[in-house]
Amino acid sequence: MQLLTKALERRFARIGRQEDRGDDAIVVAKFFTPDSSWTWFATEFDPATRECFGLVEGHEVEFGYFSLDELESVTGPLGLHIERDLYWTEKTIRAVRESIERRRVA
Repeated sequence: MQLLTKALERRFARIGRQEDRGDDAIVVAKFFTPDSSWTWFATEFDPATRECFGLVEGHEVEFGYFSLDELESVTGPLGLHIERDLYWTEKTIRAVRESIERRRVA
């Protein structure tokens, strides 16, 4: 699966940097491991370095940079590749964090 399409690259370019938006930053793309519990919510993408910035849900929920090249090269515990959520609709970081909190409390 192609993790980042040209259309998504254009969308990231139109939105640009969002560090000043805080929880109102828009999550453009969601990547996940189908065979474990890791998810990456990308709010920014730098085509020169092929790095994204966003919220990462793994052992902890934290902001950080992640390499698209690394996401494309690794596999989960059952050998499955990381995928992009094809049905993702853009949401704010606030909405994503609230959804994660509801899931973790339940």
